[in-house]
Amino acid sequence: QVQLVESGGGLVQAGGSLRLSCAASGRTFKTYAMGWFRQVPGKEREFVASISQSGASTYYADSVKGRCTISRDNAKNTVYLQMNSLKPDDTAVYSCAAGVFPQTNTERYDYWGQGTQVTVSS
Repeated sequence: QVQLVESGGGLVQAGGSLRLSCAASGRTFKTYAMGWFRQVPGKEREFVASISQSGASTYYADSVKGRCTISRDNAKNTVYLQMNSLKPDDTAVYSCAAGVFPQTNTERYDYWGQGTQVTVSS
């Protein structure tokens, strides 16, 4: 089993940057693909980015492509999401997830963190 804890959220002005972190417990982190998702009240959870176990493959939603970078440090059991040029539409609760494949479908992930709030002011 994997426990995930996100951090790094906060309030930022439009055009600013944030780096989210997701720390995983256990020694099996490197065997999991990792994903970042976001959700606003009243809407479905939305895929943001994902990364393969080795970090060699990454995938992004069109809405964040070119502005966000997902990375991982398997020695630190941590996955990151660097977000630049933030927009008010990026405001959401961001959660990380662990699964077998770095897919965009939320149902393919087995473990989830509690999330961290990101608020972008205009």
